[in-house]
Amino acid sequence: MASFRFLDYDIHYTLDGDLNNPVLVILNGIMMSTKSWDVFIADFSQHFLVLRVDMLDQGLSSKCRKEYTQALQVEMLKGLLESLNYDKVHLLGISYGGSVALQFAAKYPAQLSKLLLFNIVAKTSDWLKAIGDGWNAVAMTRNGEAYYNITIPYIYAPTFYQERIEWMTERKALLVPLFSDPEFLDAMIRLTKSAESHDVSKDLSKIEVPTLIVSGSLDFLTPPFEQAAMARVMPNAHHLVFEGVGHASMYENPRLFVSTVLGFLLTEKTPKNV
Repeated sequence: MASFRFLDYDIHYTLDGDLNNPVLVILNGIMMSTKSWDVFIADFSQHFLVLRVDMLDQGLSSKCRKEYTQALQVEMLKGLLESLNYDKVHLLGISYGGSVALQFAAKYPAQLSKLLLFNIVAKTSDWLKAIGDGWNAVAMTRNGEAYYNITIPYIYAPTFYQERIEWMTERKALLVPLFSDPEFLDAMIRLTKSAESHDVSKDLSKIEVPTLIVSGSLDFLTPPFEQAAMARVMPNAHHLVFEGVGHASMYENPRLFVSTVLGFLLTEKTPKNV
């Protein structure tokens, strides 16, 4: 457990694995923290030095307490990598973290070896913004159960949610108290608003780093057609669809998630149209 000072904020991060191994940076989804990845670290750290980061308003990092855009998260990551003297890294991002990873790749391509993007979009559409506006409107009510109901069920595939209802019920019992915390909800509002201006659609053709883009066939927040369109434009992108999986692909099929990440990173060349 460590922290990095960025502007007036403390950024929490963790390092796991051999310091001599290649660096794999992992960026959280919007509601996640470094702890969200605990179950995957044993596998990843066998091959990589794994750097997990709580971005601003996430986990143990500082609360920003003012509006910002994801460009601030990009500069935070740039500063963190410089402070650790990491010249070149693999970068993995899911959802919100994938948006930040895409923006980082567009601005600082020389710092990346490979890029992995799960459940992402190139641009926050009016449709996706409307969903975020709905989340934020409920967040303002401070009703934790209502916030849970407007967010979590749509993150998972309907089949997974129903088949794992006992697990989902346990998750709800853990999350509703957190979702009732005004400080957490205010952070979520800022994080959601920070993604509104996300748009790298005009830069995709310039991102030449080897990239794996992964969709969930039942992802209703970032539908597969969004990722397929990205892969057609990015010169070294490969597109893979996890069947029967929603927006939380890593939790819904963890074995496939781990094997996909390791397979892409440990293989020198990946066939086009995976």
